[in-house]
Amino acid sequence: MSDEDGATDDGMESSDAETFEAVTRQVLERVTPAGTERARLEAVADELSARAEQAATQRCPDADVMQVGSSARDTWISGDRDIDVFVRFPPSIDRDRLETYGLEVGHAVLPAGHEEYAEHPYVKGTHDGFDVDLVPCYRLADATDIRSAVDRTPFHNRYLEARLDDDLVDGVRLAKQFLKGIGVYGSDLRTEGFSGYLTELLVVTYGGFESLLEAAADWQPPVELDPEDHGQATFDDPLIFIDPTDPERNVAAVCSAENVARLQHYARRLLEDPHLEYFEPDDPAPLTPAELEAHLERRSTTTIALRFDAPDIVDDQLYPQLQKSLGGIVNGLESRGFEVFRVDAFARESAIIFLELSVSRLPAVVRHQGPPVHVRTHAEGFYRAYADDDGVDGPFLDGDRYVVERPREFTTASEFLESEAIFEVGLGSHIETALEDGYEVQHGREVRELLEEFGSPLRRYFEPKP
Repeated sequence: MSDEDGATDDGMESSDAETFEAVTRQVLERVTPAGTERARLEAVADELSARAEQAATQRCPDADVMQVGSSARDTWISGDRDIDVFVRFPPSIDRDRLETYGLEVGHAVLPAGHEEYAEHPYVKGTHDGFDVDLVPCYRLADATDIRSAVDRTPFHNRYLEARLDDDLVDGVRLAKQFLKGIGVYGSDLRTEGFSGYLTELLVVTYGGFESLLEAAADWQPPVELDPEDHGQATFDDPLIFIDPTDPERNVAAVCSAENVARLQHYARRLLEDPHLEYFEPDDPAPLTPAELEAHLERRSTTTIALRFDAPDIVDDQLYPQLQKSLGGIVNGLESRGFEVFRVDAFARESAIIFLELSVSRLPAVVRHQGPPVHVRTHAEGFYRAYADDDGVDGPFLDGDRYVVERPREFTTASEFLESEAIFEVGLGSHIETALEDGYEVQHGREVRELLEEFGSPLRRYFEPKP
């Protein structure tokens, strides 16, 4: 093979390998918890588990407690503050009693905690500086017997504990920090990325971090991984990883096509030119007014922001609704002849649907083409519909078809966004309610008012990268 194919002499090959090894060694030194940090987490986890077991067995003598997640498997990254404690109840108790006992145990262990909901409620809180989830589930013999999604987690824990060794644990830590660095770590519906469980499965399946990168660099989506050869389910996702403990589940279902592509892009970059920056999360400085002005001048697009109070719902509800609403608004604009150039949505205290259009104003008339004249029934119907309409130009012939030119409903996107027609597009239910309560449309240089709250997201928007 030639040098262009990637082959080099032994000296260059060794240098490249040492460079990658040197970078990953530095990352590992930074992300591997020190002995004191590990000892503190273990002490807090042991204390929480003991208190949870005491409270659980008082209510159900057959209950037990299991620590799960990365803190249990020692795959956590230095600085992480998460402890997950599962209280397992025998399958003989009914769902209502499991939920009642689970909440009672949670509040006994975390008196200042609050209730959150997955498929059933659980208690979330803090203890001694750690974020704690205390979750009830059923103790089952087989993952295929699960009664709710959380019942899988103890099986996930056992599966990975049986396969992780010290080298793979290092690989997991590197993979997690890399995915954080490139912005795709997290299975929440805002990120649509790689969960901790999926990350660990990928490292185990490919045999290490570097092997995972090499494989990902050559993925041809849809990528299908089924390490236990279940072969029973089909999914329509860019990345498919059949859960080793449940053949009916794709662990990677939440991963967006964009984030799979982002992993591929940065896997290639890291392998070709290793640098620490790929492991460092990008938190850009807010865009300044002068920089925003320069971007607007350079791009010469029509910039519009729809701004409203963000609904008081969790992110896993908010972001899918924002994306649905964004899609509905784009469809509404495009169906009226506007060319939408690029869009995004942001949320903090306010929520923003941010739009760029190719032009600021459309003609006051829109062309409406009818059927060919020789298609008699439809053509005559079209002609009669417009023949006596003084508000249109035509009907006239363009080639063999009738055509009319009629007044356009909206000549600017702002007119559409400020009208009742916006409520006719597909909006998320909470977004629609928020818009009914009031919103403002900012366009052109008025978007400078967004900088105080959204300066960093706007820098990412105007200075995009993979």
